[in-house]
Amino acid sequence: MTFAEKCNKIFRESTEHYHVADNVDSTPVNPYADGTVEHTLFVKNWIDAVQWHLEDIIRDPAIDPVAALALKRRIDRSNQERTDMVEELDTYFLNLYKNVDVKPSARINTESPAWAVDRLSILALKIYHMEVEVARDDASQDHVVRCRAKLDVLLQQREDLSTAIDQLLDELQEGTKKMRTYRQMKMYNDPATNPVLYGAGK
Repeated sequence: MTFAEKCNKIFRESTEHYHVADNVDSTPVNPYADGTVEHTLFVKNWIDAVQWHLEDIIRDPAIDPVAALALKRRIDRSNQERTDMVEELDTYFLNLYKNVDVKPSARINTESPAWAVDRLSILALKIYHMEVEVARDDASQDHVVRCRAKLDVLLQQREDLSTAIDQLLDELQEGTKKMRTYRQMKMYNDPATNPVLYGAGK
C-alpha cells in the first residue's frame, strides 16, 4: 500500500466514523496507536470533518448572531488545529527523509508533502458528501445527474493527487527533490502582531 492509499483509507474511516454520530461535539475513537503517523492522519481528518460541519451550521440564515460569533471563533481555533496537524505531519516527513543524500540538482516542490495530504483529506470529505447527494431519493433527477458529474471529477482529482503525492515522496527518497517547510505565521492569531489585539492594551 502506498502512502497516499493509506491516507485515503484512513480518511475514509475517519469520515465515516464522524457521520455515525454526525455531531460536531462528539469524541472520536481513534483506532490507531498514539504517536504513529496513522493516528495523526485520523485526527487530521476528524478535525476537517468537524470544521466542514461547523461551516455548514454558521451559514444558517436564522442563526443567532451571538451564537454565530462563538461559532466563528471556534472555526478559527479549528483552523489553527488543522495547521498544527499539517506541521506535525511535515515534521514526520522531515525526519523520514533527513538522511537522504540530496542531489545538487534537486528541486523544491510547490508545497510540502503534508499540505498535499491536507488537500487529500478535504477531498475525502467532498467525495463522501457528494456521494450522499447522488444517493438522495428526495432530490430531482437533474440534481442527481449534476452531482454524479461532480463526483466523477472529485474521484479523478483524488486519483491524480494521490499519484502526485506518491511521486513526490519517491523523489524525496531518491534525493531528486528536497524538502523545505515554512511554518505558518498567522498574524491575526498572535497578540503581538494583530494591531486590534495589541492596540487594545494601550
